[in-house]
Amino acid sequence: MEPRMDLFANEFGAKFAKRMANVGALIMQSELPRSTQELVSLRASQINGCGFCADAHSKDLAAAGEPAVRINLVATWREATVYTEAEQAALALAEEGTRLADAATGVSDETWALVRKHYDDNQTAALVAQVAMINAANRLGVILHQKGGSYEPGMFAAMTD
Repeated sequence: MEPRMDLFANEFGAKFAKRMANVGALIMQSELPRSTQELVSLRASQINGCGFCADAHSKDLAAAGEPAVRINLVATWREATVYTEAEQAALALAEEGTRLADAATGVSDETWALVRKHYDDNQTAALVAQVAMINAANRLGVILHQKGGSYEPGMFAAMTD
């Protein structure tokens, strides 16, 4: 299936994508570790079935020097020994924040407590923003049928102000 449209090819779409990229840049500048940001984005993208985003975040992790085992096991993080407790808390938040329709309570108090145990206010705000933004990006990718495989690390860096 071919992509339905190129979001960057029209005036509104390009402006919207640039604003999303600026929010992403703000999150990247936060105190939340970059590897955590990317692991969270990869996990949400896997859950949402966004091939383009899963491609991008797995390649960004690899380009940043993450070992293949940490990239490959993110879908099964509960059954892996390669993630810190803080990363596990972030991945739990990513899953629960992504699967809102699957749980009447949304993010559980238990998961929230784990997040707060490992992250300060600024890091928690960045983590929540990361989960929200990757879910928005996933929805764009899935709706527009954006396929994985063509992403090159850093290809969107010029989009931000």
